[in-house]
Amino acid sequence: MQETSQEQVLWQTILGEAQLTQSEGNYKTWFEPAKLVEIDGEKIIIAHPNPFAKNQFEKRFNKDIVDILKKNGFNTPIIECVSKVKKKKDRVEVTAPSEPTVTVRSAKNISGLNPRYQFANFIVGDCNDLAYAAAQAAAAHPGERYNPIFVYGGVGLGKTHLIQAIGNEIINVTPSAKVKYLTAEDFVNDFLDHIKNKKGGFEDKYRNIDALIVDDIQFIAGKEKTQDAFFHTFNALHQQNKQIVLSSDRQPANIPTLTDRLKSRFQMGMMVDINLPDFETRCAIIESKAAGFDIEIPRATTEYLADKIKTNIRELEGAINKLLAFCEMQELEPTSDVAEGILDDIRASIPKHISPRQIIKKTADFFELKHEDIISSSHKNSRERQIAMYLIRSELRLSFPQIAREVNRKDHTTIMYGVEKIEKAIKFDAAIRDYISAIREKLYV
Repeated sequence: MQETSQEQVLWQTILGEAQLTQSEGNYKTWFEPAKLVEIDGEKIIIAHPNPFAKNQFEKRFNKDIVDILKKNGFNTPIIECVSKVKKKKDRVEVTAPSEPTVTVRSAKNISGLNPRYQFANFIVGDCNDLAYAAAQAAAAHPGERYNPIFVYGGVGLGKTHLIQAIGNEIINVTPSAKVKYLTAEDFVNDFLDHIKNKKGGFEDKYRNIDALIVDDIQFIAGKEKTQDAFFHTFNALHQQNKQIVLSSDRQPANIPTLTDRLKSRFQMGMMVDINLPDFETRCAIIESKAAGFDIEIPRATTEYLADKIKTNIRELEGAINKLLAFCEMQELEPTSDVAEGILDDIRASIPKHISPRQIIKKTADFFELKHEDIISSSHKNSRERQIAMYLIRSELRLSFPQIAREVNRKDHTTIMYGVEKIEKAIKFDAAIRDYISAIREKLYV
């Protein structure tokens, strides 16, 4: 079935409204990749690139789209979301593969990239949606937008997956593209090897490419000659409009012994951070991993794992692998009781129970305040108080009236306003995201 002009017009209307009402990160991450594929009376069918993005899109924006449709002549609109739509003759066939399709290519082209790291299987949430949107834009327009793109965040939060997805997407679109991925340690060792053995061709190796992706760039700090070599490599690629992608555990300004001229170069493009995944994102990661095993994991088990392992995606995926492998061998259902029983060895890394009082104390300590300053009725320190409210809400999922009691407020609408204000600020204010990420890390040490 060919897409009709009616469908095109309606989808452009929805996109126009969404662009006005949604943050840029939400719009680019969730709306741009989607497509309206069919209108059937009051029912419209929207396709998203993969099953997990489809689920998140449906959960987050169903009401928003219904409201837009009601403004545009629909009385009782029904939204149906599907994934991986293939159009065949006069019918729509929906497929939902557990793994993204990977283009077959030569070893010369992949040059260090893991083909499993694709945008399609990167789970997006509030903790990383801006980074995801920026990475997609860089992959779609290599060397033109966001060059360099600098992704930073803690260990095990998905930086490597995201930056390699950029390289894989560039090659998926342009199979002849020369993309090189390596770690900063690899770059250092390669440079030293060329110096030690007086090898030639070092410059050509890193400059005659279309995209350079370097992981953990902080490890070149303090190595003067290596930094000098990377500086000239960076300049040569940037002047040719070749895409440069870097990752680090911190912002360039906070990398000690990194030369000022490299800091300046790293900050000239787009810097995006990845924070600790929130509860919903952890649940989505678990469901995605289980789908890869062709197993439907009970919601109670998903929530049990998401609630217990909060600090590291790698650790979370390891726990899921162990649980699902055990259940497959023993022919058991992956219930929360089974999960609790077989994951004894990771209990030591599960953080102790976090209380609202602990969150308030950690927030106060971080900003060098007293507990009383956070729960005070004074307008002073309102931002810090709102951050504490947001963390209590996101980490403990307490109701607004419950949070009001914890911060000594009578009216819970004040709490709603404060939490919503921080939720919006997270989208656009890197400093707020850094504060929240740092406090979360202190909560779970």
